[in-house]
Amino acid sequence: MILLWGLLQDAPLARVRAELERLGAPVFLVDQRAVLDSGIRLEVGDGEGPVRGELTVGRSTIDLTEVTAAYARPYDAWRIGAVARAGRDSAEARHAARFDDSLWLWCELTAARVVNRPSRMAGNSCKPGQAERIRRHGFRVPHTLLTTDADALRSFAAGYERVVYKSVSGVRSVVSELDADEERLADLAWCPTQFQEHVPGVDYRVHVVGDRVFCTRVQSGATDYRYAARQGSELGMAPASLPDDLPERCRELAADLGLPLAGIDLRRTPDHEWYCFEVNPSPAFTFYDRHGKGIGAAVARLLRDGEVS
Repeated sequence: MILLWGLLQDAPLARVRAELERLGAPVFLVDQRAVLDSGIRLEVGDGEGPVRGELTVGRSTIDLTEVTAAYARPYDAWRIGAVARAGRDSAEARHAARFDDSLWLWCELTAARVVNRPSRMAGNSCKPGQAERIRRHGFRVPHTLLTTDADALRSFAAGYERVVYKSVSGVRSVVSELDADEERLADLAWCPTQFQEHVPGVDYRVHVVGDRVFCTRVQSGATDYRYAARQGSELGMAPASLPDDLPERCRELAADLGLPLAGIDLRRTPDHEWYCFEVNPSPAFTFYDRHGKGIGAAVARLLRDGEVS
């Protein structure tokens, strides 16, 4: 049995579910919209034997020891459906929080194959720590400043023609270019922020699925190509190949981070230097694999077989 956790409207989850069904693999969907009709019971021993328990969603119940693999892409439950309407301080929100915490605990402790375990995904919440791991694998990392000090930022920005800023945590943010005249600099004291030198070049998104490497070349003039239309720029994407030893370095980086599935953001400069900005532990791969060319199928085979042929 393969457990899927999240929202069926989420494109990566829906793609993986469709691929698993095409493969004839048994699937159990933990739909977050049904969290108020869901329950979980866990039995955690002294380290010997499997984590036992049952998981119920609506009228369906499964024995968790029968789960061989899981793909976890949940959103914040308090933002969804009846829980959102009830409010963050409600009994519904407390139930959702307990359920999510328990299922994440199972994801961490189970012997089943999990894509990806929470302890491994947590590395993305500390961008400086992740950058050090990235650097060990031979990638260049932009010069970076994390600060709440506007004067320190001004000094840092004076050394570069262009500077961008983004979230220091794993929370999704829009990468934006720093405006030297921004009045918002006064807010920096209350919001630790990551600033980096702007690195010119062409973007590449690499998805590692087990031992498979999928590369997409991204052409855009936007500071953050994910929001190209909002930033008044066009976006072009096409399958690409990585030169030399880069595919193996990407595999090794994902393995070092303990991520069977990873989205790696690279940029090649005009001088053919390769920078790595970050490794996403829960990539929305359908944005790059819009015609279903293989990433979703590879994730499904990883869940079913533990390897990708």
